[in-house]
Amino acid sequence: MNTRPVAGTSTGPRTGPDATMAVQGAPSLRGRLSWGAVLAGVVIALAVSAMLNTLGVAIGANLVDAAERATPDAASMGIGGGIWLLASHLIGLGLGAYAAARLSGTADGTDGSLHGLSVWATGTLFSAYLLGSVVSSAAGTAATGVSNMLGGLAQGAGNVTAMVGGEAAARTDTGTLQSVSQGVIDRAREALAATNAAPDAMNSDQRKAEIGRLVGRRVTDGQLPQPEQERLAALVAAEAGISPDEARARIQQTEQEAQQALQRAEEEARQAADTAATAAATAAYWTFAALLLGAIVAVLGARAGTRAVLARTTSYH
Repeated sequence: MNTRPVAGTSTGPRTGPDATMAVQGAPSLRGRLSWGAVLAGVVIALAVSAMLNTLGVAIGANLVDAAERATPDAASMGIGGGIWLLASHLIGLGLGAYAAARLSGTADGTDGSLHGLSVWATGTLFSAYLLGSVVSSAAGTAATGVSNMLGGLAQGAGNVTAMVGGEAAARTDTGTLQSVSQGVIDRAREALAATNAAPDAMNSDQRKAEIGRLVGRRVTDGQLPQPEQERLAALVAAEAGISPDEARARIQQTEQEAQQALQRAEEEARQAADTAATAAATAAYWTFAALLLGAIVAVLGARAGTRAVLARTTSYH
């Protein structure tokens, strides 16, 4: 009994007008990548996703009812919008991968899957590039707007300064300015020269200057030596009009409050950093899951779009 491949009964798993017939004894099909099919699949995927996202925006806008105050809360809107966005992306990706595998004309399941993955990868890279371009453009627009605003403010400030400067020049002269500057310098010199003087013999500016110097050393160097602690207490007592014991109690209370404020600030900073790290990790995990799910959907869509192979034989006696 001799057999030869002719159009006849089918032994393949699939039938249909679009099935590809594999002739027995013919050379095996060579796998190749059809970039035209891939690009067509990417365009279809992006178009379907954009269409579904537009529909989602319309539905979300209809849910907003400010007059009746029946608008869903922000959390529900955010979750619903995220689910819709993901579903739109997956539907578009599945259809694009199906179209790419079908248009490639391949009859090999692996080749079809690779076409689907190519659609997924190209669409992902294009979306990332588009998102980066949008963010960069928005940042550039904002920077340009701020620059123009600052330029306008600077020009306006220059005009105002010119007007005020003209009037100020008419009311002041070099001698007056030198007199004011010399007064400030003299006060600073007196405050600095009064260091280690008796607190009662010092004026308020002198005491405040030395208190500021000691407090600055306390912050930068830590605990002050005992003589300087006594000096600080005497200065505070003379400035506030209280006893040295009350001054020491006030200094101690102030230091405790400052330390507590510093600890609270440090704790808040650590909590903020921990929250930011957790949010970044969560976003990265969800992004990875969405990309993985997209790759799976692309492969499934491409497998569904891969053409079938039919081996047809008939027998002759």
